[in-house]
Amino acid sequence: MTRTCLSLVLAAGEGTRMKSSRAKVLHEVAHRPLVLHAVDAAISAGSTETVLVVGRDAESVVGLVRTFEPPLRAFSQLERLGTAHAALAAREALTEGFDDVLILFGDTPLVRPETLLAARAEIAAGAAVCVVGFRTPRPTGYGRLILNGRDLVAIREHKDASEEERRIELCNGGVMAIDGRRALDLLSRIGNENAKGEYYLTDIVSLAHGDGLPVRMVVADEEDVLGVNTRLELARVESIWQARRRDEMMLAGVTLQAPDTVFFAADTVIEPDVVIEPNVVFGPGVHIASGAVVHAFNHLEGARVGPQASVGPFARLRPGADLHARAKVGNFVEIKSTTVGEGAKVSHLTYLGDASVGAEANIGAGTITCNYDGFNKYRTAIGAGAFIGSNSALVAPVLIGDGAYVGSGSIITEDVPADALAIGRARQVVKEGRGREINERNAARKAGRS
Repeated sequence: MTRTCLSLVLAAGEGTRMKSSRAKVLHEVAHRPLVLHAVDAAISAGSTETVLVVGRDAESVVGLVRTFEPPLRAFSQLERLGTAHAALAAREALTEGFDDVLILFGDTPLVRPETLLAARAEIAAGAAVCVVGFRTPRPTGYGRLILNGRDLVAIREHKDASEEERRIELCNGGVMAIDGRRALDLLSRIGNENAKGEYYLTDIVSLAHGDGLPVRMVVADEEDVLGVNTRLELARVESIWQARRRDEMMLAGVTLQAPDTVFFAADTVIEPDVVIEPNVVFGPGVHIASGAVVHAFNHLEGARVGPQASVGPFARLRPGADLHARAKVGNFVEIKSTTVGEGAKVSHLTYLGDASVGAEANIGAGTITCNYDGFNKYRTAIGAGAFIGSNSALVAPVLIGDGAYVGSGSIITEDVPADALAIGRARQVVKEGRGREINERNAARKAGRS
């Protein structure tokens, strides 16, 4: 029988050390808010229902999860009276009879589903509480996990620990699982008899142990429970996240020629047998199909790249760029809201916005689609097999038919029928000897200044 699970993501903290006008949990790792990383981990660990406890910027935080299915509920922590107080803000959800309760934090984005599943497994095996811990040779400042055999008997804060306890390298990671039948009772009995007058979630361990209930711990990597409190820690977490994703990509069959120079978004999808050259940045919403090559020094966002397609070097794919199979987008090309058909070539020094390019079409260097009149955007359609000569401007809305030619240097303001040739430039005029006159005049002016 599948066990039910309630996950509480505590996301009400002020985050003052971020020195930001936004709540800490809204800051991003891999273009995804910190709190959504925690939510994703909970859902991946089999959470039946995931709820948020919110405080600062509550409306913005809740807005992030409005589209989730099933919808995520949110509860407000009106006063900041500690982590146990935050968990009890979701009292309504805690009364609903879940087998397991997971408590995790909106500023801990690296926690893995495997870690949460390990904690849940201890609850399924009979533990009342299971704490996620980690080992570190630098434990100063962390709460120590005090064990008696397999039993976790207390979490001792560093300032309260004895010299012997301070030598313990097993520390509290914050994340925990609780037996859903006992969670509300245990949380409700946590007191605030401490210097700050706050209700500390860690007190649940000694409380459960005092009741004679089994309390366990599981050990995770220190990275799993690394929290974000400052911009320095945010950068460190970003670095760890990127390193993990690079390893995942390469193990899944993606070639990264210089892994440390490639940066992914949380939702980047790259199929096997893709080659990524150095210095490539993926923004949100990118999908690269098998066999494609992304050359060096590219930026891609909101784009799809088809099988055996080629991008760059030094290209920018903006949202709505859609390259079909074997399409080529070359150096210093920018594509936005444009479909590039199968086998079409946009080789260099070109901007295509709000356009469609047919199969096997060729777009010459310096071509631009003039898609914006200062108020409205208009589309350009370029047919299959069309040839656009270098340094051409296509003034939208305009249609270039299948197999049509546009002469180099043209400004095209009207539709071009299929298989036609369009030339839209002034007739060349040659003035014999005028070049010599200009040179002589310039030389005289230069001599006069000297």
